[in-house]
Amino acid sequence: MDLKSVTQKGQKYEGRKRIARGPGSGLGKTAGRGHKGWGQRSGTSRRPGYEGGQMPLYRRVPKRGFTNARFRTDYTVINVELLESFDAGSTVDLESILARGLARKTAPFFKVLGDGKLTRALTVRAQKFSKSAVEKIKSAGGTAIELDEQGRVREAAPEAPPPPPKRAPAPKEAPKAAEAAAEEPKAKPAKKPKPPKADGGAKG
Repeated sequence: MDLKSVTQKGQKYEGRKRIARGPGSGLGKTAGRGHKGWGQRSGTSRRPGYEGGQMPLYRRVPKRGFTNARFRTDYTVINVELLESFDAGSTVDLESILARGLARKTAPFFKVLGDGKLTRALTVRAQKFSKSAVEKIKSAGGTAIELDEQGRVREAAPEAPPPPPKRAPAPKEAPKAAEAAAEEPKAKPAKKPKPPKADGGAKG
């Protein structure tokens, strides 16, 4: 320690170590890059996950099948048996379900399943219904209204028009007389009798 180091307040940034300036710097000659090869050349870079040429981790871990977890649509699900707590004639949606504490909101969309019994006529508004849930709601005198992702009533798809009736095949016309005659085998003409040979006369 000397007077200079005592009075000096220190530097905010340490001095950069100069490389390739001779063996005295500790990083002379090849400047820490080694001899030849990929990393020794200028302009080299390493992509994320590179492990020096060995099999990288993202290729070593097992992979099984396909998942569409990024694209699936999640619903807050409830069964029709919990709708018994509402008075007859009430309108049930996700907000009223959450207000009564019958479910915990896990997604902004609402889905009703058909487990349990329902005896009260309710108007249920949800994005999805199971087939059994719709049957139980309607059998109790209620209404199941299907909503779209924006919360609007989903319009029913127009019914396809019934297919036109098939026409009966037209009866085949009788073949014309000319065609029938053409199809009949032609009679061969009768052979003409050959004339008798003339007598050549007596030989002398």
